[in-house]
Amino acid sequence: MALPPLNVLGAVAAAAVGLGLSAVALRGLLARRRDLRLGALVAIDAGAPVVLRSSRFRLSGRPDVLRRLADGRVVPVELKSRSTPAHGPLRSHLAQLAAYCLLIEEATGVAPPFGLLRYSDGGEFRVPWDEVARRELLATRFALDRPYDGRASPSRAKCAGCAWRAVCDARDPGA
Repeated sequence: MALPPLNVLGAVAAAAVGLGLSAVALRGLLARRRDLRLGALVAIDAGAPVVLRSSRFRLSGRPDVLRRLADGRVVPVELKSRSTPAHGPLRSHLAQLAAYCLLIEEATGVAPPFGLLRYSDGGEFRVPWDEVARRELLATRFALDRPYDGRASPSRAKCAGCAWRAVCDARDPGA
């Protein structure tokens, strides 16, 4: 069996590269179109980011992106560099997004209807900001004010990679 000429292989390779670049460009255009449907860009965490603060709840945060919906409400968009979790958003991601929703409500006087979690592989979750989310966030926030009760369960694997290992009173002694 004879091999195809080099110019045919080159053309096939160029076509494959062109298709790949077209797919990347199309993905970017679709993401931009999705963002424009969401609403106007208010702020982005680059250059001079917007820092939201609430002295009432003793919280502050810097959302990655703020978008204004057609009805004027502002929603936070949190960008995650990891791929979409298989079983839905992590609790820590949900708590972070809920905190941004509360901070937006405090700053503007108007509650956002939802917040968005976006993952690097294109996965997206629209998380409602409602009374249930508010209660869960505030329960977590006020739990942080209570003294530590010693319920931590050390883990050799988790403790070994923890940034707080040197000062933690609950760490695994073998880690």
